[in-house]
Amino acid sequence: MPRIAIIGGSGVYDPRLLENLREEMIKTPYGSIKVKIGTYKGEEIAFLARHGEKHSVPPHKINYRANIWGLHELGVKRILATSAVGSVNEVMKPGDFVILDQLIDFTKNRTYTFYDGEDALHERKFVAHVDFTDPYCPELRESLIRAARELGFSYHPRGTYAVMEGPRFETRAEIRALKILGADVVGMTQSPEAILARELEMCYASVAIVTNYAAGMSKTKLTHSEVVELMQQKSEELKLLLMKAIEYIPKIRRCACKDALKGATG
Repeated sequence: MPRIAIIGGSGVYDPRLLENLREEMIKTPYGSIKVKIGTYKGEEIAFLARHGEKHSVPPHKINYRANIWGLHELGVKRILATSAVGSVNEVMKPGDFVILDQLIDFTKNRTYTFYDGEDALHERKFVAHVDFTDPYCPELRESLIRAARELGFSYHPRGTYAVMEGPRFETRAEIRALKILGADVVGMTQSPEAILARELEMCYASVAIVTNYAAGMSKTKLTHSEVVELMQQKSEELKLLLMKAIEYIPKIRRCACKDALKGATG
């Protein structure tokens, strides 16, 4: 039973970092998902391609609830996610890793909770208001930071991610506004993914890979192809970072993530 999962974002579709791969279809109240399960140093790890294996699902159409519920059904307690991002902060250059510590959510047409009261599609028919002060698990963040530092990669130990609806890229004015609000990077997938993981008391952290400067900060046109190209260039470093981070994850969870529902229900 895998206790750790990797969610691969744009450009990360193939779990070549794992051995003895097999596929499983997981049924959830929100639909079925396909998960690949393999081993790393004898430990089972699950892998889920957020956008599908061929980037066939745009960010606003991802079945986030099925993905997170399905991983939870597998027995996963901790999730390491990857995210391709544009930089709003000039200090964060293309090719840099950013270990996210905050997010600002600007999405508008997504479903953000499992807990719909009597309308819930499962047995948990209550309403929950989880604490989301710190969206990312401190234990997983520390594992990623320690790994990046030891490997000597160019990284930033914290960063605020602005989540946009997509799938279009942002306007010049939107990026100016995000910068004023304190965003460091911009992307399209951290909400509701991180929120839903917290609702199921799962630990969640994300390493963002800066693929370009955001709209209005670069003289060149923004393209998805440049995102994929840079992600391919960083694929080996990303693989090393994730595997090293897994080695540093504590065996016992002592973070607040595991108790997220305590005091959250009426």
